[in-house]
Amino acid sequence: MTQFIGAIYAFYTAGSNEARYVGMTTNSVLVRERQHFKTAMAGRKTPFYDWLRKEGRHAYAIPLEVFFTDLDDLADAEIRWIRRLRRKGHRLLNLTDGGRGPNGHVWTEEQRRAAGDRARGRPTGVHRRGPESPNWGRAIHSDAQRAKWSEERKGKNTGADNPNFGKFGIEHPSYGHTVSAETRLLLSEQKRGERNPNFGKVTSAETRAKQSAALKGRAMPSSVRNAHTRYHTNKGVFKDTCRHCIDDAMNSERENES
Repeated sequence: MTQFIGAIYAFYTAGSNEARYVGMTTNSVLVRERQHFKTAMAGRKTPFYDWLRKEGRHAYAIPLEVFFTDLDDLADAEIRWIRRLRRKGHRLLNLTDGGRGPNGHVWTEEQRRAAGDRARGRPTGVHRRGPESPNWGRAIHSDAQRAKWSEERKGKNTGADNPNFGKFGIEHPSYGHTVSAETRLLLSEQKRGERNPNFGKVTSAETRAKQSAALKGRAMPSSVRNAHTRYHTNKGVFKDTCRHCIDDAMNSERENES
């Protein structure tokens, strides 16, 4: 049985014979039409999606050619249809000449300014929430999709497969990074009270017994000061990275001066 590969389609407006956009799809044209409308409603800014939002349901897609060969033929057909319709005077809103990939499309200065205006003033590293989020209104990923992604990524970032495996000190990308007071406060507020994943949870007697058995026999200083006394003062060790060692040395100098 011949297998369906894909189709070339064009968007028209009701009552007009002028094509405004040509595309290719490996799904049915009806499914691709719905995907385009969903993307348009999400607010994507391109000439085609601006036109689609303006026309609404007056716009529709129809198949131009169906393929049962391979994807290369499908991509070549898209280029051919775009070229043919443009020669006939159709004002296509495609940004490229079609095919697989952007085919060297270069943004105009007007497009660059528009993209800059949309992004200007947007704080770096701050999530856009609610209606400002590009994912606002989109359906949540199904459990099956989440499970599929989890299986595909399992084990990819563990051990030697982790890009930071074996990197320490200055070689680690987080070396020298400090969290600002503002970020610390924000993180604290996000995990405070009922927002804390452990809020209201109580460790069972069985778990406490397991923890106690696992730690039995280990020397566990009850505080940093206790650890300093045990491992530095009692052993006559001075560590220039220990604040208590430094404090003790300074106090000793003051006593000698007095």
